[in-house]
Amino acid sequence: MAELDTSKGGGHKKGKKKRSKKASTRVDLTPMVDLAFLLVTFFMMTTTFSKPQTMEINMPVKPPPGSEQKDQSTKASQTMTIILGANDKVFWFKGTPDTANFSTTDYSPNGLRRILIDINKSTKDLTCIIKPTDKCNYRNVVDALDEMSIIGIKRYALVSDFAEDETNKIKNL
Repeated sequence: MAELDTSKGGGHKKGKKKRSKKASTRVDLTPMVDLAFLLVTFFMMTTTFSKPQTMEINMPVKPPPGSEQKDQSTKASQTMTIILGANDKVFWFKGTPDTANFSTTDYSPNGLRRILIDINKSTKDLTCIIKPTDKCNYRNVVDALDEMSIIGIKRYALVSDFAEDETNKIKNL
């Protein structure tokens, strides 16, 4: 609380002007500090913290021994392979690598997304195979998975092995 100092100003000598008493004020800041801590505590307790964004990936389940496994193969005409290369390059082809024409694109809006939209419209039950090379970075893999989610392609897989045809054709491009 505020306090007013009313102590006497000392003695007066003859012939000198009489000075008026100066009142000194002192402000107690304890309530203000208490209020600051209450506000900090209130905002800490009522704030929602940002939740981590994760991508759900379903891993295949190994069938129990002795059970028959369903045939989950897809036709080559319904398969698109995306190879993630160095320097943000994307190589893609539709079908099998030995008969396909390899094309190159990037991650721009008119690049990978446009190609995926066009092929997804023209192909029923499209399956994408994403193959990251050793020279691509983690961001490229996440960008490719994001494109699958944005466009709504439900069937895609991350594969780490390459066919010899794919490796040779990438080197030539």
